[in-house]
Amino acid sequence: MTDAAFRPFETSIDEGRALALLQSAVAGADDGELFLEKRRSEALVLDDGRIKTASYDASQGFGLRAVRAETAGYAHATEISESAIARAAETARLAVGDGGGVMASPPKATNRRLYTDENPMDAAPFGVKIDMLREIDAFARALDPRVVQVSASLAASIQEVEILRPEGLRVSDVRPMTRLNISVIVEQNGRRESGSAGGGGRYGLTSLMAADHWQSVAREALRVAVVNLSSIPAPAGVMEVALGPGWPGILLHEAVGHGLEGDFNRKKSSAFAGLMGQRVAAPGVTVLDDGTIPDRRGSISVDDEGTPSGKNVLIEDGILVGYMQDRQNARLMGVEATGNGRRESYAHIPMPRMTNTYMLGGTAAPGDIVADVKDGIYAVGFGGGQVDITNGKFVFSCTEAYRVENGKVGAPVKGATLIGDGPTAMTKIRGIGNDMALDPGMGNCGKAGQWVPVGVGQPTLLIDGLTVGGAAA
Repeated sequence: MTDAAFRPFETSIDEGRALALLQSAVAGADDGELFLEKRRSEALVLDDGRIKTASYDASQGFGLRAVRAETAGYAHATEISESAIARAAETARLAVGDGGGVMASPPKATNRRLYTDENPMDAAPFGVKIDMLREIDAFARALDPRVVQVSASLAASIQEVEILRPEGLRVSDVRPMTRLNISVIVEQNGRRESGSAGGGGRYGLTSLMAADHWQSVAREALRVAVVNLSSIPAPAGVMEVALGPGWPGILLHEAVGHGLEGDFNRKKSSAFAGLMGQRVAAPGVTVLDDGTIPDRRGSISVDDEGTPSGKNVLIEDGILVGYMQDRQNARLMGVEATGNGRRESYAHIPMPRMTNTYMLGGTAAPGDIVADVKDGIYAVGFGGGQVDITNGKFVFSCTEAYRVENGKVGAPVKGATLIGDGPTAMTKIRGIGNDMALDPGMGNCGKAGQWVPVGVGQPTLLIDGLTVGGAAA
């Protein structure tokens, strides 16, 4: 596979023949498309002074879908050829049966471009990237004699897609992605703690590789690790929780966002099913999913069905006003698609997925919100978590959190987990800061075995009555 631009209708199959095969597959169906993709990615990892990973991957293929009512037939292959697409058309056609469907209107066309179409892997030679990772290792160790291990990773990819629809509409998109991550381990008096920082987005590597940028990332990773050196066991019990701005929005993403995806609500398996127009959060809480923010990790000029991404209000002043929709669920629910039909690759069928999900800021000063905590914790960093979509129950681990008593921020705590359910937590928000921020560009979202890049964000928040699971003393 070459690094040449992806031109499948010039190099692999005639567009007219591909359209005829697609039309044969979806005759009598409600919807369908031919999705073609080429993806290239590079990952470099330096761990403890040694190059641990230096990989380059390339793949391409297509997926053909025919949709009739709630049923979708899907076939995919790595070979882009007339014979392969013909076989896929026969397979996908089985879902249509005797037909009887009415083909849905095509998505609206757009010329909007939210990010560059340059290949970020071309930003610097391989050797220069390796040298930068070595510089990061040396710089982090020189910052503090307690640093005993450094891991730095640099990743870049480019995804090129072509979407052909039965009426002949053809949509193209070129999607870059980059990320830099640095982790450090510090040791003091026999105790070891770690910290990490990083991020990226849909832009080139130049800004990530600038010395002032990676040095600030290294300092932040070290700061978190040193904070955790002095941490004490977290308390346990039901208490107030203040959440910092930016990345803590991952709790909003998991505990609320998934529950607002159209398929879960159409099937009535979401905790928010049937609540449209009702209060589901405290006054002042407004939540959006916005795929239109330039250069952001979760942004997409068009989704994987060809629909332009949107800035969609989900909760407005505490009232549920919208769900995220792909084309199939939107049609079945009698609403418009919102540009949230996403798939991991050509080998996967699209479904409603988040892009950049965030809560708007309020009017309170962040310091006043934390000062309002009488007995609780202030959580500013999160790790992994689990969520049950049917009831919104979640468990999240904190990577950086502090004890707060009588409005005073005290010692950092270790081993804190936040336990609750999204619908209830949203009604217990009683403080919304004026410092809304997006995360630095580090999120991946899993659903039904598929992973896509996403963004999150929120202001400083104060939530009453979350259960904090603490560490053993």
